[in-house]
Amino acid sequence: MAKPESWRLDPDAYAFVTTLDTRFGDLDTMGHVNNVAISAIFETARIRFHHHLGRHPQEQGVRWLVAAVSLNYVEESHFPYPFHIHCAIGHIGRTSWTISSAAFQKGVCVATCDTTVVTHGPEGRREIDATLREAMERNALKRPE
Repeated sequence: MAKPESWRLDPDAYAFVTTLDTRFGDLDTMGHVNNVAISAIFETARIRFHHHLGRHPQEQGVRWLVAAVSLNYVEESHFPYPFHIHCAIGHIGRTSWTISSAAFQKGVCVATCDTTVVTHGPEGRREIDATLREAMERNALKRPE
């Protein structure tokens, strides 16, 4: 797997940040925060970011389902240092979007994550409504020009 583009390692590329503590139980036998723990950290950050967008999907009668997750481990991460997870919208489609995130410890990017989410209702996939789309656009990933 190719390393993330260098601009993805810049915290200023992201619209939202949240902080999550590491736990001793997150360590692997080598003393690093293990890959499953990092996946869970990105999951929690993703949920916080969705709440930051302003609406919970159940309020709209829909579900938001994870369709794909791509994680890149860039550097080792360690306990007891907290993670600062930066998130932004990387792509908006008709019924899906991608959340692009990066995890930092002590100012260094240790991992990136892209999660594709789809909106689903009783009749199947649903289009992203205008209010949510506007919130996503305001929180778009800042790519270099």
